[in-house]
Amino acid sequence: MLRFSNFLFPESRDPDRDADAIREAMDEALLCEELGFEVVWLAEHHFDGNCAYVDPVTFAAAILSATKRIKVGFAVAQVSLHHPTRLAEQMSLLDNLSRGRVIVGLGRGTAYNVYEYQGYGIPAEEALERYEEAEGIMLKAWTSPEGMRHEGKFWTLNIPRLRPKPFTQPHPYVIRAASSEAGALHLARRGVPFLMNVQSLETTRDRLLQYRATMADSGFSAEQVEACLQESWCWRNIFVAETDAEAQRIAVPNFLAMQEQRKSLREKIYREQGIIMKKETVPPARVDPEKALIAGSPATVAARMAEIEATGIGGVIGSFRLGPMPADLAARSLRLFMEEVAPRFRATPQALAAD
Repeated sequence: MLRFSNFLFPESRDPDRDADAIREAMDEALLCEELGFEVVWLAEHHFDGNCAYVDPVTFAAAILSATKRIKVGFAVAQVSLHHPTRLAEQMSLLDNLSRGRVIVGLGRGTAYNVYEYQGYGIPAEEALERYEEAEGIMLKAWTSPEGMRHEGKFWTLNIPRLRPKPFTQPHPYVIRAASSEAGALHLARRGVPFLMNVQSLETTRDRLLQYRATMADSGFSAEQVEACLQESWCWRNIFVAETDAEAQRIAVPNFLAMQEQRKSLREKIYREQGIIMKKETVPPARVDPEKALIAGSPATVAARMAEIEATGIGGVIGSFRLGPMPADLAARSLRLFMEEVAPRFRATPQALAAD
């Protein structure tokens, strides 16, 4: 059974609109609880307005306090910007507050927005190594009842027993992001599930086939491979309306406006920093509405979800509010999705065939 979640990724182009964007994101999270989504995912981006609430740890605490069932996942916490002891404590507190409703998604952080690294006083070229060292520290801190010592490249730490003790044992649920094929296969060799960024259906199929093969070649059983795939998620931009024509009319302009805004910000950063942009002969899948956007009637969107389900991945992370899209349109799309699309994936194969 395919699982469904929503990525809260509210853009705010005007600082004077930040408060409204944050309130609307909270309202969207509460709607997701009402509608029965399994997870709301939070991003972490700083200084550019691409993610209005900025700090997913604080925002997660607010959502978890206002809800009773839905999980909150990080997609992802930019680990290179955090002190690992502090982040481990914060995630442990969230795990306790929510009684285990936290999914700790970890990643290195953005590859292009040097504002984030400069604003935190961290050299961008250290991001990956900082992430890898910090992840090891966090896992060890959570699971060392007698405390731990660590001497590494970036941190020398003497940590007594971490408090609060995680509610989830042996530690809060952790998942890693992989934006590239190499990253996904690295996680396959470790035998752990992953978060896949926006890709075409063809790339998704191919990557999951390689992930399966790499896990098998690394000595994992067929049952372990399937368990990891069921815990993995792929990201798609989704918009549902009563008809295909209405969905395309609303979703495509908002999707393209979102991509243009992000492209403009990237180009601005590169100009200011004197970085020469690599010219792309073929646009990446994430900016192509034919590959990265699923927009249509409930029947059309359900057919696209079925294609994703057939790849064997366990869940879809849907971005339903696209760029400058008004909140009420996104809310209507969310309702249609959960009322008319999601139930098809809880039906019997015979019912689906007869639909």
